[in-house]
Amino acid sequence: MVDELAERQYRTIHGYRRAFYVAGSGPALLLIHGIGDNADSWDTVLPDLAKDHTVIAPDLLGHGLSDKPRADYSVAAYANGMRDLLSVLDIDRVTVVGHSLGGGVAAQFAYTFPERCERLVLVGTGGVGRSVSPLLRLAAAPNADILISIVGIPPVRLLGHLAADLLRRLGTGLGRDTTEILRVLDRLPDARSRRAILRTLRSGVDWRGQHITMLDRAYLAEGMPTLLIWGARDAIIPVDHAYLAHDSIPGSRLEIFEEAGHFPHHADPDRFLAILRDFLEDTSPSEFEPETWRVRLRRGQPARARARSGTPDGILPGGVRSGT
Repeated sequence: MVDELAERQYRTIHGYRRAFYVAGSGPALLLIHGIGDNADSWDTVLPDLAKDHTVIAPDLLGHGLSDKPRADYSVAAYANGMRDLLSVLDIDRVTVVGHSLGGGVAAQFAYTFPERCERLVLVGTGGVGRSVSPLLRLAAAPNADILISIVGIPPVRLLGHLAADLLRRLGTGLGRDTTEILRVLDRLPDARSRRAILRTLRSGVDWRGQHITMLDRAYLAEGMPTLLIWGARDAIIPVDHAYLAHDSIPGSRLEIFEEAGHFPHHADPDRFLAILRDFLEDTSPSEFEPETWRVRLRRGQPARARARSGTPDGILPGGVRSGT
C-alpha cells in the first residue's frame, strides 16, 4: 500500500476535502488514477519514482478518501481541480501521468494549462474514440442507478466475484482485468461513493459509448513530449484507440504491452517504470510559448486523425514498440 511509502495529506479546496499522497523530491510528477479507483493504484510504481521525483498522487474528488459531494465531475472540472491542488502545494509545473479517466484528465490539463505541463503520459486513456467496454455503457445507461445501488449488497458482490472467476477461466479479454475491476468495485463502500462514480462516468460515457474526445485538440500537443502506454488486450478501452491517439498527437511515442489488459502498470510494473524513466530522461520539459500557441489555434487541426480498426499482423505504426 502507498500509505507505507508516502505521506497521506489532506487539503480543503473550494470547501471540499482532497486526499493525496506526496513522496520524494525532485522534478514533479502528477499521477492521476482511473474511474472508481484511487491513488493506491500507483503503489506498484510510486516508490521507485519517488527516489528522484516529487510524486503527487491524488484521490480525485468523488473517489477514495476525498469528499464525494453532489458536484461537477466532468473531465474539465477534474483538470481544474488538479491545477488548484498543485497551486496549494506551491508546485508550478509537472509531468502528468494519467490512467484511463485520469488520462483524459491529464490531456485536458495539458490543453487547458499548457504553461504548467512539462510532459504528458497517457495510460490506456479515455477520451479518444467512441468504443468502450459494454460494461461501461451499461453502467452509464438510463436507470443504471438501480443497478449501481445494489452493487454493495453481499449476494450481488458474491455473484460478481463468481462471474469474474468464470470470465478469467474462459480466458476472455475482460477476464484478464477482473481482479482489478473487482478491487475497484470493492472500494465503493456506500451509496454516496457509487453515485459519485456514476456521475463521473456519465460525464463522458452514455449507452452509445464515449461522447467526448481529445482528438479535436490533439494538434496542440505538438512540441510537448507525449508518451502513450496501452495493453494490447485491453477490454475496457480497446488498443485501437492507442493507434488513433498516436496518429493524432504529433511526435508522440507509443508502447504496447502485448500481454496486458487495462492496467499495464500493474501487469508489468518493471517494464512500465523502465519505459517511463527512459521517456523522462530522453525528453526535455515543454516550454510554453504564447505566440506559438496562438498560431496553432489559428491554423487549427491540419488533418483529421485516421481511424484504425486494427493493424496487420506483425506491422506496427512508426514510433511504436511492442513487447511482452
